[in-house]
Amino acid sequence: MNINASIVDQRIVGIIEDHGDWLPVGNDINKKKSAAFVLLCMSTSLEFTLEEAAELLTEGGNDAGVDGLHIGEVDDGEFVVTLFQGKYKVKDLSGSANFPENGVQKAVNTVQVLFDPARKVALNEKIAPKIEEIRSLIRDAYIPVVRVILCNNGEPWTEQADNWISEAKNDFGESVHFIHFNHNSIVQILQRSKQVDTNLILNGQAIVEDMNFMRVLVGRISVQEIQRLFNDHGDNLLERNIRRYLGLHTNRVNRGIHETLSDPAKSDKFYFFNNGITVVCDKFDYNAFQKSDYQIQIKNMQVINGGQTCKTIQQTLNQVLPGFVGESAFVMIRIYQLSENQKDFVRDITYATNSQNPVDLRDLRSNDEIQKQLEIGIQDLGYSYKRQREEGGGGSSVITSSIVAEATLAIWREKPQQAKFRRKEHFGKLYTTIFDTINAAQAVLAVMIFRYVENERKRPTAENPPDFLPYASHYLAMLLGRQLLARQEITVDDISHRNFQELFTAFEENRENYYQESIDQVQHALHTFYGQREISLQQLSATFRRGDLMEMLE
Repeated sequence: MNINASIVDQRIVGIIEDHGDWLPVGNDINKKKSAAFVLLCMSTSLEFTLEEAAELLTEGGNDAGVDGLHIGEVDDGEFVVTLFQGKYKVKDLSGSANFPENGVQKAVNTVQVLFDPARKVALNEKIAPKIEEIRSLIRDAYIPVVRVILCNNGEPWTEQADNWISEAKNDFGESVHFIHFNHNSIVQILQRSKQVDTNLILNGQAIVEDMNFMRVLVGRISVQEIQRLFNDHGDNLLERNIRRYLGLHTNRVNRGIHETLSDPAKSDKFYFFNNGITVVCDKFDYNAFQKSDYQIQIKNMQVINGGQTCKTIQQTLNQVLPGFVGESAFVMIRIYQLSENQKDFVRDITYATNSQNPVDLRDLRSNDEIQKQLEIGIQDLGYSYKRQREEGGGGSSVITSSIVAEATLAIWREKPQQAKFRRKEHFGKLYTTIFDTINAAQAVLAVMIFRYVENERKRPTAENPPDFLPYASHYLAMLLGRQLLARQEITVDDISHRNFQELFTAFEENRENYYQESIDQVQHALHTFYGQREISLQQLSATFRRGDLMEMLE
């Protein structure tokens, strides 16, 4: 029995016991284990909670061989689609079985069919709205970058299957990537918190200074040393980095890095084209008698800026022949030795050095005064507010800052399309719009409304829910909020801790009526916009994404 495979199997058993209602209905334990395995793979690879990952499950009849699907946000004209296909050996925990050849072949065929807007294919109700949303984006000239993650508790696919993938890439080009993900991948991610103590070899001279009870080193490091470092320690070096690696072909900056390194005429000028990397550590030492080419001993190393650069260097050099990238390809490196009590300063450095590119700013905003005030106010209302992603715990009484941002922007700020399709900007460009003047009562009430609407989307109580339901949650939540305020004859500014319980009770007692009225309003708006002609799922997706109905809903 493989130890990592056993660890994963134990976690799968726990998921079935704790969250069996998220998995296929019935008593087939094999199907439940297979679905739980895909759920675990999606959660760990995408860094989602299990509950968030459960929303991505598409397994069932007419699923086109796709067990899970995630659609990323549009960025620089592209959007990432991640498809998951899982093959779980329930009885064989040796970790030695290859991913099935027929599974690979089915995945290749799936990509050929699903991303062609003109192709018709029978799909179940879980996956059909997602596929039509993808096709709608494609029709609007956005470019999909597809990651097909083939998951199993064994070895990668065979050489024959790899040949099929290579042949398919001749048709797909660089827009489709097939990735193997298994029990070892899961355990590796779960063990990321391991401290990295290592040595770095710098080239040439360096500047070392002591300032304000901190030490700073600025020097030059070869790309080969970066490759070695990340091959040895991987993503353990990126624990504090606020951006996930976007991949070579999902980000124009990474593509530029890759192209520069791959060009012998440009690689020796790489130092001048790149902003460098920033490292924080508990301590670094070096031989001060040397005048250059220092070997740095570094304790608890973390890359807080330049993680994209490092991962792209690693992937590029791992793909090319040794020596193809010249030895004169270097990167500037800044090493900051900071004490344990300077964590807030680390956050500030991370924010400042990453702010030139789009980042996930939730953690960086977590210590803002408004976030601290919300935490206290929400706690006084009987709920727990999670300002940071790593804070544990879940349940109906736990409210995250990300859901507050999304619900508030959709409901009280009446910008439902921005709430859904500009999530990356909720803690960036839209932060002031969302959180300026908000109080705890407004935040909690918005979350309660949004959760109710989302639950209706996931598990509709109506026998024949409307076709637009998968796309309309944020609009429906906005309309419910409007109705609640109108019935109580108040504005959003009147919501406070003093009337919170009264408003919450009114919502609980009338939410079914409010919801049905909101459904009717959206239906009427669609009829006004389109007339009596039939509306396809692709059109519905585009309509809600663009905000075409906002005038009709005024």
